Amino acid sequence: MISKGCEQCAEGGKMVLFVYGYCDQRDCFYCPLGENRKNVTDVYANERKVESDEDVLTEAKRMDALGTSITGGEPQEAMNKTCRYLSLLKDEFGEDHHTHLYTGITGGRENMRRLSEAGLDEIRFHPPLELWGDMHGTEWEEILYIAREEGLTPAFEIPGIRAEEEFLEFLDEGAAEFCNINEFEMSDGNFRRMQEEGYELQDGHMSAVEGSKEILDRMGDHDRVYFCTSVFKDAAQHRNRMKRMARNIRREFDEVTDDGTLVYGKTWETEQRLDELGVPEEFYSVKSDHVELAWWLLEEMIDEGDLEEGEIVEQYPTYDGQVVERTPLA
Repeated sequence: MISKGCEQCAEGGKMVLFVYGYCDQRDCFYCPLGENRKNVTDVYANERKVESDEDVLTEAKRMDALGTSITGGEPQEAMNKTCRYLSLLKDEFGEDHHTHLYTGITGGRENMRRLSEAGLDEIRFHPPLELWGDMHGTEWEEILYIAREEGLTPAFEIPGIRAEEEFLEFLDEGAAEFCNINEFEMSDGNFRRMQEEGYELQDGHMSAVEGSKEILDRMGDHDRVYFCTSVFKDAAQHRNRMKRMARNIRREFDEVTDDGTLVYGKTWETEQRLDELGVPEEFYSVKSDHVELAWWLLEEMIDEGDLEEGEIVEQYPTYDGQVVERTPLA
Protein backbone atom coordinates (compact mmCIF):
# COMPACT_ATOMS: atom_id res chain seq x y z
CA MET A 1 0.00 0.00 0.00
CA ILE A 2 1.44 3.37 -1.01
CA SER A 3 1.90 6.19 1.49
CA LYS A 4 -0.86 8.68 2.23
CA GLY A 5 1.22 11.40 0.63
CA CYS A 6 1.52 9.42 -2.60
CA GLU A 7 -2.18 8.56 -2.58
CA GLN A 8 -3.09 12.22 -2.40
CA CYS A 9 -0.54 13.07 -5.08
CA ALA A 10 -2.05 10.49 -7.43
CA GLU A 11 -5.47 12.05 -6.87
CA GLY A 12 -4.06 15.45 -7.81
CA GLY A 13 -4.75 16.59 -4.26
CA LYS A 14 -1.28 17.76 -3.21
CA MET A 15 -0.37 21.41 -3.44
CA VAL A 16 3.33 21.89 -4.23
CA LEU A 17 4.89 24.51 -1.97
CA PHE A 18 8.34 25.58 -3.16
CA VAL A 19 9.91 27.38 -0.21
CA TYR A 20 13.57 28.01 -1.08
CA GLY A 21 15.65 27.70 -4.23
CA TYR A 22 19.13 27.39 -2.74
CA CYS A 23 20.82 24.08 -2.01
CA ASP A 24 24.30 24.71 -0.59
CA GLN A 25 25.29 21.07 -0.11
CA ARG A 26 26.06 20.20 -3.73
CA ASP A 27 25.14 20.91 -7.34
CA CYS A 28 23.65 17.61 -8.54
CA PHE A 29 24.04 17.16 -12.29
CA TYR A 30 20.48 15.79 -12.42
CA CYS A 31 18.83 18.66 -10.49
CA PRO A 32 15.66 19.43 -12.51
CA LEU A 33 15.14 23.00 -11.27
CA GLY A 34 14.74 25.58 -14.00
CA GLU A 35 16.48 28.95 -13.95
CA ASN A 36 13.42 30.71 -12.50
CA ARG A 37 13.51 28.52 -9.38
CA LYS A 38 17.21 27.86 -8.86
CA ASN A 39 19.04 29.99 -6.28
CA VAL A 40 16.06 32.17 -5.42
CA THR A 41 14.39 32.93 -2.10
CA ASP A 42 10.96 33.29 -3.69
CA VAL A 43 8.12 31.04 -2.56
CA TYR A 44 5.68 29.43 -4.99
CA ALA A 45 2.41 27.66 -4.23
CA ASN A 46 1.93 25.56 -7.38
CA GLU A 47 2.41 28.15 -10.17
CA ARG A 48 1.53 31.14 -7.98
CA LYS A 49 4.34 33.35 -6.69
CA VAL A 50 3.60 33.91 -3.02
CA GLU A 51 3.47 37.49 -1.82
CA SER A 52 1.61 36.82 1.45
CA ASP A 53 0.45 33.94 3.65
CA GLU A 54 -3.03 34.43 2.22
CA ASP A 55 -1.69 33.50 -1.23
CA VAL A 56 -0.72 30.06 0.09
CA LEU A 57 -4.15 29.47 1.60
CA THR A 58 -5.93 30.81 -1.48
CA GLU A 59 -4.02 28.45 -3.75
CA ALA A 60 -4.75 25.47 -1.49
CA LYS A 61 -8.46 26.36 -1.54
CA ARG A 62 -8.36 26.93 -5.30
CA MET A 63 -7.50 23.25 -5.81
CA ASP A 64 -9.32 21.93 -2.72
CA ALA A 65 -5.96 20.54 -1.58
CA LEU A 66 -5.91 17.38 0.52
CA GLY A 67 -2.33 18.06 1.55
CA THR A 68 0.91 19.83 0.68
CA SER A 69 4.37 18.72 -0.44
CA ILE A 70 7.22 21.00 0.67
CA THR A 71 10.10 21.26 -1.77
CA GLY A 72 13.04 23.36 -2.98
CA GLY A 73 16.04 23.77 -3.29
CA GLU A 74 16.56 22.66 0.25
CA PRO A 75 13.65 23.38 2.65
CA GLN A 76 15.81 22.61 5.70
CA GLU A 77 18.02 25.57 4.82
CA ALA A 78 15.01 27.85 5.37
CA MET A 79 13.65 26.29 8.55
CA ASN A 80 11.85 29.36 9.90
CA LYS A 81 9.96 29.81 6.65
CA THR A 82 9.29 26.09 6.20
CA CYS A 83 7.93 25.67 9.72
CA ARG A 84 5.82 28.82 9.47
CA TYR A 85 4.06 27.53 6.35
CA LEU A 86 3.55 24.10 7.87
CA SER A 87 1.88 25.65 10.92
CA LEU A 88 -0.18 27.96 8.71
CA LEU A 89 -1.55 25.04 6.69
CA LYS A 90 -2.30 22.85 9.70
CA ASP A 91 -3.99 25.72 11.55
CA GLU A 92 -6.18 26.51 8.55
CA PHE A 93 -7.04 23.02 7.28
CA GLY A 94 -6.55 20.79 10.33
CA GLU A 95 -4.51 17.70 11.09
CA ASP A 96 -5.96 15.77 8.15
CA HIS A 97 -4.13 18.10 5.75
CA HIS A 98 -1.24 15.72 5.06
CA THR A 99 2.23 17.22 4.63
CA HIS A 100 5.47 15.73 3.34
CA LEU A 101 8.87 17.30 2.70
CA TYR A 102 11.74 16.50 0.33
CA THR A 103 15.25 17.00 1.65
CA GLY A 104 18.80 16.26 0.56
CA ILE A 105 20.42 16.77 4.00
CA THR A 106 20.02 15.02 7.33
CA GLY A 107 19.31 18.13 9.39
CA GLY A 108 19.66 16.66 12.88
CA ARG A 109 17.32 16.14 15.82
CA GLU A 110 16.50 19.81 16.38
CA ASN A 111 15.24 20.20 12.82
CA MET A 112 13.22 16.97 13.04
CA ARG A 113 11.61 18.19 16.25
CA ARG A 114 10.81 21.62 14.83
CA LEU A 115 9.33 20.14 11.66
CA SER A 116 7.22 17.69 13.62
CA GLU A 117 5.95 20.36 16.00
CA ALA A 118 5.08 22.59 13.04
CA GLY A 119 2.92 19.84 11.55
CA LEU A 120 5.07 17.82 9.14
CA ASP A 121 3.83 14.24 8.74
CA GLU A 122 6.34 12.60 6.41
CA ILE A 123 9.96 13.35 5.51
CA ARG A 124 11.55 11.94 2.36
CA PHE A 125 15.34 11.84 2.31
CA HIS A 126 17.43 11.98 -0.84
CA PRO A 127 21.03 11.13 0.16
CA PRO A 128 23.87 12.31 -2.10
CA LEU A 129 24.50 9.84 -4.91
CA GLU A 130 28.14 9.39 -3.89
CA LEU A 131 27.03 7.99 -0.50
CA TRP A 132 24.67 5.33 -1.84
CA GLY A 133 25.76 1.96 -0.50
CA ASP A 134 27.80 3.43 2.37
CA MET A 135 25.14 4.96 4.62
CA HIS A 136 24.98 2.38 7.41
CA GLY A 137 26.72 3.64 10.53
CA THR A 138 26.51 7.26 9.34
CA GLU A 139 24.25 10.22 10.08
CA TRP A 140 21.99 9.01 7.27
CA GLU A 141 21.09 5.88 9.19
CA GLU A 142 20.82 7.77 12.48
CA ILE A 143 18.46 10.44 11.10
CA LEU A 144 15.89 7.83 10.07
CA TYR A 145 15.49 6.69 13.68
CA ILE A 146 15.64 10.25 15.02
CA ALA A 147 12.88 11.36 12.63
CA ARG A 148 10.69 8.47 13.77
CA GLU A 149 11.37 9.27 17.43
CA GLU A 150 10.28 12.85 16.81
CA GLY A 151 6.96 11.72 15.34
CA LEU A 152 7.74 11.82 11.61
CA THR A 153 7.41 9.08 9.02
CA PRO A 154 10.91 8.67 7.47
CA ALA A 155 11.31 7.49 3.90
CA PHE A 156 13.62 7.69 0.91
CA GLU A 157 12.82 9.35 -2.40
CA ILE A 158 15.51 8.85 -5.01
CA PRO A 159 15.93 9.24 -8.77
CA GLY A 160 16.20 5.99 -10.74
CA ILE A 161 19.89 6.43 -11.51
CA ARG A 162 20.98 2.95 -10.46
CA ALA A 163 19.87 0.13 -8.19
CA GLU A 164 21.17 0.20 -4.63
CA GLU A 165 20.22 -2.64 -2.29
CA GLU A 166 21.18 -0.70 0.83
CA PHE A 167 17.87 1.12 0.53
CA LEU A 168 16.10 -2.25 0.78
CA GLU A 169 18.13 -3.09 3.88
CA PHE A 170 16.94 0.11 5.57
CA LEU A 171 13.35 -0.91 4.79
CA ASP A 172 13.79 -4.43 6.16
CA GLU A 173 15.48 -3.12 9.31
CA GLY A 174 12.51 -0.85 10.03
CA ALA A 175 14.53 2.34 9.67
CA ALA A 176 12.66 3.70 6.65
CA GLU A 177 8.96 3.29 5.95
CA PHE A 178 9.16 3.16 2.15
CA CYS A 179 11.37 4.06 -0.80
CA ASN A 180 10.04 5.99 -3.78
CA ILE A 181 12.02 5.73 -7.01
CA ASN A 182 11.32 8.43 -9.56
CA GLU A 183 11.94 7.54 -13.18
CA PHE A 184 15.13 9.34 -14.14
CA GLU A 185 14.23 12.36 -16.27
CA MET A 186 15.73 15.12 -18.33
CA SER A 187 14.25 18.59 -17.98
CA ASP A 188 14.95 22.06 -19.28
CA GLY A 189 16.91 22.64 -16.08
CA ASN A 190 19.27 19.64 -16.35
CA PHE A 191 19.29 18.61 -20.02
CA ARG A 192 22.75 19.91 -20.87
CA ARG A 193 24.38 18.51 -17.72
CA MET A 194 22.68 15.13 -18.19
CA GLN A 195 23.96 14.87 -21.74
CA GLU A 196 27.46 15.71 -20.56
CA GLU A 197 27.19 12.77 -18.15
CA GLY A 198 26.29 10.47 -21.02
CA TYR A 199 22.55 10.08 -20.48
CA GLU A 200 20.10 9.96 -23.38
CA LEU A 201 16.32 10.14 -23.71
CA GLN A 202 14.27 7.02 -24.31
CA ASP A 203 13.19 6.69 -27.93
CA GLY A 204 9.90 8.48 -28.46
CA HIS A 205 9.86 9.98 -24.98
CA MET A 206 10.02 13.65 -24.05
CA SER A 207 11.69 13.32 -20.64
CA ALA A 208 12.41 9.74 -19.46
CA VAL A 209 16.06 8.66 -19.54
CA GLU A 210 17.13 5.52 -21.37
CA GLY A 211 17.59 2.59 -18.97
CA SER A 212 15.90 4.15 -15.94
CA LYS A 213 13.44 1.29 -15.51
CA GLU A 214 16.30 -1.23 -15.17
CA ILE A 215 16.50 -0.29 -11.49
CA LEU A 216 13.31 -2.33 -11.01
CA ASP A 217 15.12 -5.56 -11.88
CA ARG A 218 16.89 -5.42 -8.50
CA MET A 219 14.60 -3.26 -6.37
CA GLY A 220 11.11 -3.51 -7.84
CA ASP A 221 9.96 -6.70 -6.08
CA HIS A 222 10.07 -5.19 -2.59
CA ASP A 223 6.58 -4.45 -1.30
CA ARG A 224 7.56 -1.01 0.00
CA VAL A 225 9.42 0.19 -3.08
CA TYR A 226 7.31 2.31 -5.41
CA PHE A 227 8.36 3.36 -8.90
CA CYS A 228 6.87 6.62 -10.14
CA THR A 229 7.02 6.90 -13.92
CA SER A 230 7.25 10.19 -15.78
CA VAL A 231 4.09 9.24 -17.68
CA PHE A 232 2.21 8.74 -14.39
CA LYS A 233 3.37 12.12 -13.11
CA ASP A 234 1.97 13.79 -16.18
CA ALA A 235 -1.09 11.63 -16.87
CA ALA A 236 -2.24 11.20 -13.27
CA GLN A 237 -0.68 13.65 -10.85
CA HIS A 238 -0.59 16.75 -13.04
CA ARG A 239 -3.79 16.06 -14.96
CA ASN A 240 -5.77 15.23 -11.83
CA ARG A 241 -4.54 18.40 -10.13
CA MET A 242 -5.65 20.41 -13.16
CA LYS A 243 -9.08 18.73 -13.15
CA ARG A 244 -9.46 19.35 -9.45
CA MET A 245 -8.61 23.02 -9.88
CA ALA A 246 -10.76 23.43 -12.99
CA ARG A 247 -13.85 22.02 -11.29
CA ASN A 248 -13.37 24.44 -8.40
CA ILE A 249 -12.94 27.63 -10.41
CA ARG A 250 -14.98 27.00 -13.58
CA ARG A 251 -17.60 29.53 -14.52
CA GLU A 252 -21.10 28.54 -15.65
CA PHE A 253 -20.02 28.63 -19.29
CA ASP A 254 -16.53 27.09 -19.03
CA GLU A 255 -16.06 23.56 -20.35
CA VAL A 256 -13.64 21.32 -18.44
CA THR A 257 -11.74 18.93 -20.72
CA ASP A 258 -10.40 15.48 -19.89
CA ASP A 259 -6.96 17.08 -19.49
CA GLY A 260 -8.26 19.51 -16.88
CA THR A 261 -8.08 22.58 -19.12
CA LEU A 262 -10.82 25.18 -19.44
CA VAL A 263 -12.39 26.03 -22.81
CA TYR A 264 -14.39 29.19 -23.49
CA GLY A 265 -15.08 31.69 -26.25
CA LYS A 266 -13.66 35.18 -26.60
CA THR A 267 -15.09 38.06 -28.63
CA TRP A 268 -14.47 41.77 -28.97
CA GLU A 269 -18.14 42.55 -29.42
CA THR A 270 -19.83 44.73 -26.78
CA GLU A 271 -21.96 43.61 -23.89
CA GLN A 272 -24.78 45.61 -25.44
CA ARG A 273 -24.59 43.51 -28.60
CA LEU A 274 -24.79 40.28 -26.59
CA ASP A 275 -27.83 41.66 -24.76
CA GLU A 276 -29.46 42.47 -28.11
CA LEU A 277 -28.89 38.86 -29.16
CA GLY A 278 -30.52 37.62 -25.96
CA VAL A 279 -27.47 35.94 -24.44
CA PRO A 280 -28.23 35.17 -20.76
CA GLU A 281 -25.93 36.91 -18.27
CA GLU A 282 -24.68 33.61 -16.83
CA PHE A 283 -23.24 32.67 -20.23
CA TYR A 284 -20.73 35.50 -20.51
CA SER A 285 -18.29 37.61 -18.49
CA VAL A 286 -17.22 41.15 -19.43
CA LYS A 287 -13.49 41.93 -19.32
CA SER A 288 -11.71 45.25 -19.86
CA ASP A 289 -11.29 44.87 -23.62
CA HIS A 290 -13.26 41.75 -24.56
CA VAL A 291 -16.05 39.42 -23.52
CA GLU A 292 -15.67 35.74 -22.56
CA LEU A 293 -18.58 33.43 -23.12
CA ALA A 294 -19.65 29.85 -23.85
CA TRP A 295 -17.57 28.67 -26.81
CA TRP A 296 -20.41 26.77 -28.43
CA LEU A 297 -22.66 29.82 -28.23
CA LEU A 298 -19.97 32.02 -29.81
CA GLU A 299 -19.44 29.47 -32.59
CA GLU A 300 -23.16 29.34 -33.28
CA MET A 301 -23.56 33.13 -33.41
CA ILE A 302 -20.62 33.53 -35.80
CA ASP A 303 -21.92 30.72 -38.04
CA GLU A 304 -25.30 32.47 -38.23
CA GLY A 305 -23.72 35.86 -38.96
CA ASP A 306 -24.78 37.51 -35.69
CA LEU A 307 -21.16 38.19 -34.72
CA GLU A 308 -18.20 38.81 -37.00
CA GLU A 309 -15.26 37.25 -35.20
CA GLY A 310 -13.96 35.61 -32.05
CA GLU A 311 -11.81 32.75 -30.90
CA ILE A 312 -12.02 29.60 -28.82
CA VAL A 313 -9.49 29.63 -25.97
CA GLU A 314 -8.16 26.61 -24.10
CA GLN A 315 -6.12 27.35 -20.98
CA TYR A 316 -4.88 25.82 -17.77
CA PRO A 317 -6.88 26.60 -14.62
CA THR A 318 -3.68 27.67 -12.86
CA TYR A 319 -3.02 31.08 -11.33
CA ASP A 320 -0.93 32.15 -14.33
CA GLY A 321 -3.68 31.00 -16.71
CA GLN A 322 -1.31 29.64 -19.34
CA VAL A 323 -3.07 29.40 -22.69
CA VAL A 324 -2.75 26.04 -24.43
CA GLU A 325 -4.45 26.85 -27.73
CA ARG A 326 -6.37 29.59 -29.55
CA THR A 327 -8.70 28.76 -32.45
CA PRO A 328 -9.84 31.80 -34.49
CA LEU A 329 -13.49 31.96 -35.59
CA ALA A 330 -14.69 34.24 -38.37
